[in-house]
Amino acid sequence: MKLLFVACMTLVSILSLLNAGVCREIFVGQGSSITSIAKGIEISNSGDEIIVGEGIYHEGNLIINKSLRLTGKSAVIDLDYTNAGFIIECDSITISGFEIRNINVNYMKDLAGIRIQNSNYCLIENNFLNNTFFAIYLANSNHCTIRNNKIAGNAVTESSSGNGIHLWKCNGNVIINNEVNGHRDGIYFEFVKNTIVNENFSHNNLRYGLHFMFSDSNSYRNNFFRQNGAGVAVMYTRRIEMSGNRFEENRGPASYGLLLKEISDSKIVQNIIKDNTTGIFMEGCNNLYIGKNTFLENGWAMKILGNCLGNTLEENDFKENTFDVMTNSSRNDNYYNRNYWDKYEGYDIDKDDIGDVPYRPVSMYSFMVEKIPESVIMLRSLVVEILDITEKVMPALIPETLIDEHPMMKANEFN
Repeated sequence: MKLLFVACMTLVSILSLLNAGVCREIFVGQGSSITSIAKGIEISNSGDEIIVGEGIYHEGNLIINKSLRLTGKSAVIDLDYTNAGFIIECDSITISGFEIRNINVNYMKDLAGIRIQNSNYCLIENNFLNNTFFAIYLANSNHCTIRNNKIAGNAVTESSSGNGIHLWKCNGNVIINNEVNGHRDGIYFEFVKNTIVNENFSHNNLRYGLHFMFSDSNSYRNNFFRQNGAGVAVMYTRRIEMSGNRFEENRGPASYGLLLKEISDSKIVQNIIKDNTTGIFMEGCNNLYIGKNTFLENGWAMKILGNCLGNTLEENDFKENTFDVMTNSSRNDNYYNRNYWDKYEGYDIDKDDIGDVPYRPVSMYSFMVEKIPESVIMLRSLVVEILDITEKVMPALIPETLIDEHPMMKANEFN
């Protein structure tokens, strides 16, 4: 009898383990006995998939504390300006295929369409988040992937708007192929490390298309930043790779394609920086490699302040910019080499495609416009040409060492 009892108990234990490992599909919506997403989450077990059918669901504050997959099939979650959306509090959760909309501005809480907090290995993909204050918010969450989402906001002022994709104190995440517009910042990082931002389209945001603060060892590649207050801002940060991106049509009195403040040991390569008020603005930046970029049709291609040291600008193309380089210092501690400058008027006797005389990319007139903006009306006048020629012959304000010793005769055309 004892042996039979032990055998029965063993069989029950095995069946319990097998049942616990079964992943179910739970259907929510018309034709199902379960008509609310909250109920579907309540009756589910870790490993289940909740499939939400077509319809509009007036629900919110949907807390997920089990490892689930939630899949929307033309499902719309309308938060009715009173709730947050999904609140993820568990590892390994997937949310895919939903439209989530209508979160009110809240000055006390960072309400979001999808919020991941203290959770890892989550996947957010193929969703449309519309008018959600903050759209996707990660806090203290690692190794998550945010991909193929469309995010649209209606931001009016910076103080009354949230960010499209917001990461705080995160590590090892992937942000790929999302479209973000109409927010304060399209993508925002604070205390974020080892994260990849690739192939996103961030446009028409009030402040920045992408904004880094105190976020080391990240990379962003092949993104498109268009018509933002400024394309990208990287601040108080080290070891950033910025390659293959497009920064276009970021215009205004303080608009930049790329704003760099207090960053070091980073690379900016093979980007296209086109039609911005200022292409790149640098303040307190050290040991940057800026190479193989195209600066095209900007007001100022680059503004490099005097506290920028040890930077290398090499093999870039400067074409059709009003001004190529601007600095506020009579000293230069950066290295310019083998760049193409369309304003270069030198010669190449030995036909090696390198100019035989150095080029000074800073003009006297650019100093004047910086100090007296109204003087821009003199652009292309004879007086300006005389000033620039005089300054190049007898430098008084422009740093004598701010020269490209080997200017290229032809564009490098890496992009």
